[in-house]
Amino acid sequence: MGSTMSSPAPTVKAEAVMVTPDIGLSPPQGCPMHREPPKSSPAPTVSPPSECPMHQSAAPPVPQGPVHQERAYEFVECPMKAGPQGVGPNGDIDPANMMPPPNQVPAPDQPFSLSVTREESKIPRAGTDKKWVYPSEQMFWNAMLRKGWRWKEDDLAPQDMSNIIRLHNRNNEQAWEEILKWEALHAEECPCGPSLKRFGGKAKEISPRARLRHWMGYELPYDRHDWIVDRCGKEVRYVIDYYDGDVDKDTYQFSILDVRPAIDSLTAVWDRMRVAWWRWSS
Repeated sequence: MGSTMSSPAPTVKAEAVMVTPDIGLSPPQGCPMHREPPKSSPAPTVSPPSECPMHQSAAPPVPQGPVHQERAYEFVECPMKAGPQGVGPNGDIDPANMMPPPNQVPAPDQPFSLSVTREESKIPRAGTDKKWVYPSEQMFWNAMLRKGWRWKEDDLAPQDMSNIIRLHNRNNEQAWEEILKWEALHAEECPCGPSLKRFGGKAKEISPRARLRHWMGYELPYDRHDWIVDRCGKEVRYVIDYYDGDVDKDTYQFSILDVRPAIDSLTAVWDRMRVAWWRWSS
C-alpha cells in the first residue's frame, strides 16, 4: 500500500579612487574613503534546540515506500498518462512492498483492455502527508502474469478484473482497520496515529499460529502478509493471515483476517496478553 557544497568566492580587495570633476586630483590620504573598512566578525551561529525538528538542518529526502507511489497520483487524477514508465530493465523488486516496478502496458496477448486508474486508500503512507495508492487493473493483471498465472486457463471477463481489484482493496482496508484497533492501545504514546511504512507477502511462510490452528483441525490461510507500521518513529511488525470466507456483494469483503502484532518485543507480548484476557473475560 533521494548535496553539493560550493566554496566561497575569493575576496578581492580594491582601493577606491574618487575623481573630482574637472580637477582630476585624489583627495588627501586622510579622507575616509581611503580608509580600509573595518572587518566585522561574523555573527555567531546559534543552533536551535534539538527538540525543534523544523529547525534542524535539512537532510537529503529519502523515499518512503515503493518508488512508484511517488507517481501514483498521476493515475488517480489523470489516468491517460499511463505508459511504460517504471519498467526496470532488470525487473527489480521493490523492497518496500516486494513487488516489481509498476507496469501499465497491456500484455501482448491480453484479450481485452483494462483500466489504468488507481484508487487512493485510507492508509497513511509513512514519512509523507499522502496515502497509499492501490494498483490498477492493468498493473494487477501484469503482476499475476509475472507470477506465472495464465489467463487462458480461466474464463475471465473485464468485469471480473474490476471485482478482483475491489476485493483486493477491501482486504487491505480491512487489515488496516484491524491494525488500528491494536494501535489504539498506544494512543497516548502516538497521538498522531500510526502509518504504514512497508509490507510484503509471505504466502509460503506459514505463521506459527496458523500452523498450530492447522494441527487443531482448522484450514490453513490462503495468504499471509507482514506489515511494518510506523508508530511515531517506532517500527512495529504485524502478521496478517487471510482465510477464505463468504463474499459480501455490498462491501466486497470476503476474507477472515487474523491480525496481530508479531512477537518481536515485550511490548507486543504484553499487548497480546491484554487483548487475550479481554476476549476471554468478556
